[in-house]
Amino acid sequence: MDFPQDDLEEKIEYLKTMCKLKGMRVTPQRIEIYKEVAKSHDHPDAETIYESLKNRMPNVSVDTIYRTLASLEELDMIFKVDSQLPKARFDADKTPHNHFICTKCNEVYDIPLDDSATIQPPSSAEKFGQIKDVNVQIRGICNKCLQAMKN
Repeated sequence: MDFPQDDLEEKIEYLKTMCKLKGMRVTPQRIEIYKEVAKSHDHPDAETIYESLKNRMPNVSVDTIYRTLASLEELDMIFKVDSQLPKARFDADKTPHNHFICTKCNEVYDIPLDDSATIQPPSSAEKFGQIKDVNVQIRGICNKCLQAMKN
């Protein structure tokens, strides 16, 4: 089954289908937490998602957010951007793209691929197993931090 790339409503329907296939309940919390990750370009962490949802869903807890994020990862609906960041950050954009991670402020930026760019893992990587995704992470200091350092 192919992952829908653009339409949020299509992605929600895909989430519902995947939950049913995996024997997981389709809960309002799961849908709302997924929506928060899917509509964000900031790669939110669990606490940020909680802050966004707590007024709309007063019964949601940070623990629920963490468990739901783990289940969404299990469904391959989202992924952790980088495990070396102080807080796990999540991305629902499954289109091929890379990330720029600022080593000073930990901000994460999407780097879209132009039409001619492809990400090809080394052929030797296949000896370790089946490749699902390729994500290049570029580390450096972002322009906002560079500007702040100049001032």
